[in-house]
Amino acid sequence: MAPTRNARPKASILVVEDEESLREALKLNLELEGYEITTAETGPGALKAVKGEYFDCLILDIMLPEMDGLAVCEAVRLQHNEVPILFLSARNSGADRVEGLRKGGDDYLTKPFNLEELLLRVEKLIEKSKRIQTPGAIPQNYVFGNGCEVDFAAHEAVTKSGEKVELSKKEAALLKLLLENKGDVVSREHILQVVWGYNVYPTTRTIDNFILNFRKYFETDSRAPRHFHSVRGVGYKFTE
Repeated sequence: MAPTRNARPKASILVVEDEESLREALKLNLELEGYEITTAETGPGALKAVKGEYFDCLILDIMLPEMDGLAVCEAVRLQHNEVPILFLSARNSGADRVEGLRKGGDDYLTKPFNLEELLLRVEKLIEKSKRIQTPGAIPQNYVFGNGCEVDFAAHEAVTKSGEKVELSKKEAALLKLLLENKGDVVSREHILQVVWGYNVYPTTRTIDNFILNFRKYFETDSRAPRHFHSVRGVGYKFTE
């Protein structure tokens, strides 16, 4: 059953396929399963879509015009984007499958394929990805550093100097995400999806400005931060 107009889709998928009939058939059947579908016909078109939106899964044909699916996958991984990728290919040799996985693919399905099998594989890839991204729970009042404290229920924080400041919803959401993943780098793509919404992308500078605010609130020396770090080309990290 297709989702109602106001219902939130259960996941967002990019279908990259140059054969129009197959592309439209995949789009229709995935939408009937409740997914939000974006399509692309070429490799460069796929990369443009990935750069502009968040996706929960990519269904990627290997034989594409201008830039093949293997090169697209490699480019996506070089952006530190860990979106699950399901390859579609007319080739069924073991070497082709190994090459697809080596380039960063998560699964490989040979054409012609059974639609039910494709739907099941997509569902499993998305479920696995979401389990990996599920962070550890943190208390509503989180204390760290030299007396710094965040009250997520009240959207307030106590700074390094003991001053109480109000936090915007976006500040609180970003702080919570970083604290839940303490010690690990959180990718730019994951931050944008969790904090800013399903497919709404501000610029990287927006995140940088939030990190600068956190340093102003919580760091003794903002030029040599102990807690809030930017990892160039990858994302952002909180350390105790």
